[in-house]
Amino acid sequence: MKLVVGLGNPGRQYRDTRHNIGYMVLAELAMRIGPVKPRIRFQGETVETKIGDEQVILLSPTTYMNRSGLSVSEAVRFYKLPLEHLLVVCDDLNLPFGKLRMRTSGSSGGQKGLVDIIEKLGTDVFCRLRFGIDRPFGPISTTDYVLSKFFPDEQKKLPDLRIEAANAVECWVKNGPQETMNRYNNV
Repeated sequence: MKLVVGLGNPGRQYRDTRHNIGYMVLAELAMRIGPVKPRIRFQGETVETKIGDEQVILLSPTTYMNRSGLSVSEAVRFYKLPLEHLLVVCDDLNLPFGKLRMRTSGSSGGQKGLVDIIEKLGTDVFCRLRFGIDRPFGPISTTDYVLSKFFPDEQKKLPDLRIEAANAVECWVKNGPQETMNRYNNV
């Protein structure tokens, strides 16, 4: 069994914002399996599916970004999941818009959801798929930037980029992190 977590913030006001790209990628994956009603578990919404031959739980924490570790650690403990079976999908200010980067460990890079997950799990050794959202420019704060909607030119590209990120998740489930890094980190 694998656990794929998409980070974001619950609530209508945060829908389609940069910080919610993790939710968007999981929504893309859920659309591929057809209409399904998520279950409320682990302080989040879960969808159970299969990717290839692998049982997969898609988890969107509803704890707000900076408390994501509560949801993730609860699910990991419940399933007694080895951390190599965990993938977290999140936004990254340090990558150009749409750039994907998979890592199997490392720092949070300042991403508040990853900070909390690392703290609650007590380790940074788990896979994460970062989706570049670029850095803010001009007089906008980082917080306002990540909580804002994508620019119109980004919105046009977003559907294809979400598909690409969902494909990367499927690659991780079927082929593991090394193959995923080889295919998607250099794009």
